[in-house]
Formats: sequence, C-alpha cells, structure tokens
Amino acid sequence: MGEGAGAQQRRIGRGLAILLGAGPTSDHAQAAHLATKLAALRIFPDPARPGSFNLSLTDVGGEALVVSQFTLYADTSRGRRPGFTTAADPADAQPLVDHFVKTLTAQGVRTQAGSFGAHMLVEIENDGPVTIVLSTDDWPTRV
Repeated sequence: MGEGAGAQQRRIGRGLAILLGAGPTSDHAQAAHLATKLAALRIFPDPARPGSFNLSLTDVGGEALVVSQFTLYADTSRGRRPGFTTAADPADAQPLVDHFVKTLTAQGVRTQAGSFGAHMLVEIENDGPVTIVLSTDDWPTRV
C-alpha cells in the first residue's frame, strides 16, 4: 500500500483483506461485533474435510489487512456520479476503524491497517472463491 517517496508498505501473509466502511449510525459496539465475528467466521478450507469451509482466521493463524473504505457507502441510485453523503464523517469514522483494528488484534489476529484518509494503492491476491460482505445495516445481498 502507498506510493511515492516515504510511502509505507504493509503486508500480510495468509488471511483477510478487509475493506471497512463506517456509516453515520455506526458505533463502537458494531465495530467490535464485526471484528469479533470476522476473527471467528469459518471461511477457510479444512484439510481434514475437503471441500468444506470449516476453519476461522484464528484457527489458521491468519492475518488481517484493514483498509478504511468510505466508498462502500456510495449511493449510485441516481445519475452516473456516486454520492458519498451516506458515509460517516471522517472525524467519526477514524475512531471506529481504530477500535475495529484494536478489537481484531485482541482476538489474537496479527493486524495491519492502512493509513486512514490517505490515497493508497492496495494489491489483493485472492486465493479462492470467497468474498463476503458483512454489514450491520439492513443490506440486500443482491443488486
């Protein structure tokens, strides 16, 4: 992640790339709930049970890269330019992202975080068919 002179790079091994958005009603309890759920979510293959997702991030000793992503709250319902007014104000979102990272770390997950509010170049190598959206908002699973 990062670009240019002085850019910081953060890398993880096997684990999760987490794009984290905060909305205007998001709170610390929701951030902690999502972090705890992600640490225990059984989404990694189990070699003892071929074809099954039976292991969690903590089971596999996985790592996490958390990138704050306000664009997850893009409103594309009108026109061709997305609006971002449904994302949390940065002053409110940053403490939530920090709390999420601290909670995930407290679950025993080695966690790296992007630079809040910075332009970042993120490379994700997806090993398998799993991409999951978790939300504390009512959110349809299909567009």
